[in-house]
Amino acid sequence: MLAYTSRRLLMLVPVLFGMTVITFSIIHLIPGNPAQTILGETATEEAISNLEETMGLNRNYFIQYTAYVGDLLQGDLGTSLRTKASITSEIGPRLAATMELTFFAMIFAVFIGINAGIISAWKQNSWFDFLAMVFALVGVSMPVFWLALMEQWLFAQELGWLPAYGRQESRNPIDPITHFYVIDSILHMDMKQLITTLKHLVLPSIALGTIPMAIIARMTRSSMLEVMKSDYVRTIRAKGSGQFLVIYKHALKNSIIPVLTVIGLQVGVLLGGAILTETIFSWPGIGRYVYEAINYRDYPVIQSGILVIAFLFVIINLVVDLLYAFIDPRIKY
Repeated sequence: MLAYTSRRLLMLVPVLFGMTVITFSIIHLIPGNPAQTILGETATEEAISNLEETMGLNRNYFIQYTAYVGDLLQGDLGTSLRTKASITSEIGPRLAATMELTFFAMIFAVFIGINAGIISAWKQNSWFDFLAMVFALVGVSMPVFWLALMEQWLFAQELGWLPAYGRQESRNPIDPITHFYVIDSILHMDMKQLITTLKHLVLPSIALGTIPMAIIARMTRSSMLEVMKSDYVRTIRAKGSGQFLVIYKHALKNSIIPVLTVIGLQVGVLLGGAILTETIFSWPGIGRYVYEAINYRDYPVIQSGILVIAFLFVIINLVVDLLYAFIDPRIKY
């Protein structure tokens, strides 16, 4: 296991190198003069020259890349052209917001999806199986923006149960410590603030987690059906073990590998693909941050946002690979 982990970590080196090359090249792939594109057609020659000097665009490509990687190794992601602030200081709180939203969306997706898939496999061809797979098909097909808008209309506007926008109440903001507001509320021992934070998470988490939930449910059902037809499950049943024990202790453990792969991929997708959800719910996450940077042609922010999301995706895949052997001892590296 240790040898495999070491090899996987070494394999990250060329992957991370490729990521830095691609993200750095974004500026240089812009047709024409990048500084002219960023500032617009009405920019003066002096402004274009100053921006080229600031961003180092007037230097050799390899010199620029070396300086870029050197800054990355020091934790410096550059400066935003729009706000003139450090991208590292801006992206931290937004990344925390996206990670918090993704975590609760995946809690919803995994809990509902796995259990729905298990019961569908257990009660194959029953009314529950039929309804669960219909809902899974609808969940996969349903546009995220439509579901988000319907949630806002029903639960926020018509019923008034849940807030429709933001992470917190503007009249009673949280004093951030970690920028994970659930954790910050607990650290402040403020139960009222914790309840408010959780209420703000409900609607965007459901909207973001519906598609992963449907995918996980279908994958769990398929994997469970294959395992439950195996000889060892029939043997366990013949020994008189209860159905719950057979399913959750034996069958699920041996069918979880493909499901775990899907979960890992979906976490990566949600971290980088929550732009619609974050925009509709005014959620100050990294997806919305990059989207606003695109509108303002803030290319250093776009570079940094893509790099951070890609890095997280690679790390998640590494964690999933390492979990395989922990869950299934039959896997040997």
